[in-house]
Amino acid sequence: MTDTQITVNKINSENHVIEINNICKAYGKGENKLVVLDNVSLNVKYGEFLAILGPSGSGKTTLMNLIGLIDTMDSGSYMLDGIDINRQSENVYAKIRNQKISFVFQRFNLIPKYNAMYNVALPLLLAGHSYGTAKKKALETLNTVGLSDRWRHRPNELSGGQQQRVAIARALVSNCPIILADEPTGALDQKTGFEILDFMTELKNNEGKTIILITHDINIAKRADRIINVRDGKITAAG
Repeated sequence: MTDTQITVNKINSENHVIEINNICKAYGKGENKLVVLDNVSLNVKYGEFLAILGPSGSGKTTLMNLIGLIDTMDSGSYMLDGIDINRQSENVYAKIRNQKISFVFQRFNLIPKYNAMYNVALPLLLAGHSYGTAKKKALETLNTVGLSDRWRHRPNELSGGQQQRVAIARALVSNCPIILADEPTGALDQKTGFEILDFMTELKNNEGKTIILITHDINIAKRADRIINVRDGKITAAG
């Protein structure tokens, strides 16, 4: 399947960028089988800021990994931006993921030996862009997150909040429509964490990004447009 087929063969319904129906995921077999997700269904609209709330071990991270095509489901159906994921091979997953999804993690996952600009430019360089093009776009994106004067700094020369902004800039530089954020404020103090959430809200409002936030903290989740609660592998409440 070609990249053109991946991006063109789309069937959108009801303005949903994500449509998940009755997905199941388990690890192990027999007596050791652990059901992590049990018939979970979820729709996410374009430009929505959704929080997935749940305690450790509830299945929320597995759900995010399935949404982000890091893991595969055992059964059920998944439409991502109009693409039927069930009909794709695992080899195609990476191409779809690179076009559609960016990730922001709790621990930033920046490369210590590289400065902020190079950390942000790296996805473009890996995608085959020239260094000049990648640097220009990285500097523009760092300006978007308010770090135009810190582009030469390495991660250990930046505060926690600044490092997370670099991580967000790295997620933005490829211009993917969906951002998956896994406990993005977990390594930050409360004030800085709320500043990061405010910035994510601006991305949703000003750039139309669809943001899915994983958290165990109800005060963090309340910043989203909508919250779903996950417990014991099931969605127990949504609102």
